[in-house]
Amino acid sequence: MNFDLSDDQKLLVETAASFAKKESPIDRMRRLRDDPIGYEPAMWRHMGELGWLGIPFPDSVGGYGGRFIDAALLIEQLGATLVPEPYIPSVILAGMAIERAGDDQQKKRWLVPMIEGKTAMALAYAERHSRYDVLDVATRAERKGATWSISGEKVFVLGGHNADHLVVSAGVAEAGPGGIGLFVVARDTAGLTVDPIATMDGRRAAMIRLDGATVGEDCALGEPGAAGPALEDVMDLASAAACAEGLGIARTVLAMTVEYLKTREQFGAKIGSFQALQHRAVDMFIEVELCHSTVIYAGLAIDDPDRDERQAAVSAAKVQLCQGGRFVVRQGIQLHGGIGCTDEHDVGLYFKRMQVLGALFGDEVYHTERFSRLSSFTADIADASKAAEQAANSQRVSAAGE
Repeated sequence: MNFDLSDDQKLLVETAASFAKKESPIDRMRRLRDDPIGYEPAMWRHMGELGWLGIPFPDSVGGYGGRFIDAALLIEQLGATLVPEPYIPSVILAGMAIERAGDDQQKKRWLVPMIEGKTAMALAYAERHSRYDVLDVATRAERKGATWSISGEKVFVLGGHNADHLVVSAGVAEAGPGGIGLFVVARDTAGLTVDPIATMDGRRAAMIRLDGATVGEDCALGEPGAAGPALEDVMDLASAAACAEGLGIARTVLAMTVEYLKTREQFGAKIGSFQALQHRAVDMFIEVELCHSTVIYAGLAIDDPDRDERQAAVSAAKVQLCQGGRFVVRQGIQLHGGIGCTDEHDVGLYFKRMQVLGALFGDEVYHTERFSRLSSFTADIADASKAAEQAANSQRVSAAGE
């Protein structure tokens, strides 16, 4: 398999890297931590003008017509300087939910203005009791004539504090047990309450309450009650996107740490000359390369029609991010010494964002358990057990013959 980037992909990476360094250095993220929005709408529109918001969407809605791996390449570069615009919340979560579950008219209605950077969206799926099970939904939607009435609560809605539209998951009684629908709710809808909150990485989210919020029939994405599979697919896309952003963070922390080891002097020598610290830097490098490999694997497998293959790739990448990515940022803090523990140093911002990415869309425990339940994995265990039993039987027969 050829893993070399195409010319278009190389241009995308170069452009995004230049943009991140020149127009959105990490100092910008530091400044916007205290802003009530947490990002700049003008920059969001600029990203739309560059075509970045439409990368994973088809031409029919004004998109680039690319694959998810193209979006992942962009997200990695945005992660390198912690660009705060809501790419994952709006494009990957809400946008791809509409793309996967909506009809052609709905896609054009909501995706076109978002792709142009004129609007932002958020996916409201998490509830207090549901943990990482997106199909465990207590929020309910009831049909009332030509409208739907939605009641319930959603927590930690990424980007929900400033979203023009929320894509809300809700149980649909008429669809029977387990029927889940996705509904687009405008921010100014009566019965919708949005409470902004700050997250540990300096970004913004929202707690959402719906008390009989009423939306039209055309705001129900696709067939009411049949959105469960699309919602699960979006979670895999978001997990892979989080891994891509985490890779950008890990690469940056490794580079800044190695540079610090080359310049910081102690005991009359550059601390990078100490072999013990060199070994730790090498361990960081290895984990970054493992993150890179699993991100490529997940990015290429995300569209695989084989559900097991897709989930195996995504879960492997997420576990590596939780283990290797966190190792890199923790080592970055330790190798920077005392200054690494201060808020003034950038490594702490990367550390906080990596912690959040590790918890989003399934943590290490969740993805390890999910991987272990996949039929491909259990089949391998069964084959290994069978082979071990056959070998043991052969040994017993041989021993009896002797």
